[in-house]
Amino acid sequence: MLDVIIIGGGAAGFYAAVHLAEMAPQKKIAILERGKEVLGKVKVSGGGRCNVTYAEFDPAAFVKNYPRGEKELLGPFYTHGSADTVAFFEEKNVPLKIEEDGRMFPTSNASQTIIDFFVGEAEKKGVQLFRNSSVTDLRPLAPSKENPTGAWEVHSIRKTYTAKKVLLATGSNPKIWGLLQKMGHTIEPPVPSLFTFNIDDDRIRGIQGVSTYAEVEVLPKRIFDSKITVELKSKAEQLFKLIAEGPLLITHWGMSGPAVLKLSAWGAKTLHERKYRFKIKVNWLPDYHETAVLELLKQIKEVEAKKTVLRTNAVDVPRRLWSRLLQASGIPDQMKWAEISKRHLQSLADQLTASIFTVEGKSTFKEEFVTAGGVDLKEIDFKTFESKLFPHLYFAGEIMNVDAITGGFNFQNAWTGAYIAAKSMAKG
Repeated sequence: MLDVIIIGGGAAGFYAAVHLAEMAPQKKIAILERGKEVLGKVKVSGGGRCNVTYAEFDPAAFVKNYPRGEKELLGPFYTHGSADTVAFFEEKNVPLKIEEDGRMFPTSNASQTIIDFFVGEAEKKGVQLFRNSSVTDLRPLAPSKENPTGAWEVHSIRKTYTAKKVLLATGSNPKIWGLLQKMGHTIEPPVPSLFTFNIDDDRIRGIQGVSTYAEVEVLPKRIFDSKITVELKSKAEQLFKLIAEGPLLITHWGMSGPAVLKLSAWGAKTLHERKYRFKIKVNWLPDYHETAVLELLKQIKEVEAKKTVLRTNAVDVPRRLWSRLLQASGIPDQMKWAEISKRHLQSLADQLTASIFTVEGKSTFKEEFVTAGGVDLKEIDFKTFESKLFPHLYFAGEIMNVDAITGGFNFQNAWTGAYIAAKSMAKG
């Protein structure tokens, strides 16, 4: 009989195992990993550098990055937040660095550093690791003389184990969700959370690599003219507001970058319901609205009358994008400001502040696949990360209906839940 079985050899599983082994060195701990390799998501995170966490050390501000889980994670982040994660890795001689955008990586710039640390530390502390051990069933056992508080029977494709406590750190695993559902847990249906937008449009075709700061808004379904007048028919659509600001990257397939990824996270459920077919409005000058930009363009027309519109550095957008927006406004390359009409100016102001694009599908953001969905948060005690339905069954990481925007926030959810679950499992 084992004291604790951790199902899932990923970030949450190893973080829990190492902390638990430190808190309760006498306990017998095992990790069951379904694959041959462990810590797969750690390996690909941050382009192979592992985006460990984010340099925001106020829990109240940190939780604002979670479309699902914001309220539930506030208390846990006060118990073990990003500062505690940084301190843990520093104490273990795995120093981290802060990049300009706030993301934190190992100073080695290699995710292998994190993988080697976890595997080595777990082995050093006597944690057993069973690879190729996909779990097929999970059953609570009734209390007995040997185990007055009950135990768990865990069936893998290789062997059946018994343990006093079980931590599920299996990420987005439909089989485990299926087992939990059969047992009585509620599972929020999973949908993709971090993804980029597929857009085929002349204004961005062939200018991949262009990056700029922009505001992006997902438009309600009912739009009836090019001036973006919105006809709101239902209460749900009146409340609908999905908008994000940040760097936007034009790609071969459409649009990516933090602004788009934020929208994909916050709109995961809604955009799934729309089958990833929707319209967005992009303001390439988020500090300005259409009227202000129109006035600015009129001033430029007076001052730069003899210059061509194309070659004038009129507003702060990349040159290649400026050229495409002029074309979309019907302004020829050789047209001078003196020749530009009121209609052209209005059209250009609209393109700069309210470009409408049609999204026709999504693409996974690199290999960092994240889902919205999982174990219903009402069925988890966030003081211990224990199931409210089954004693001595714990959760950590993406198995729960918690997800975040990109930048290290999903890993911090894993570290925090794993630590608190370990602390709870160490007792008794």
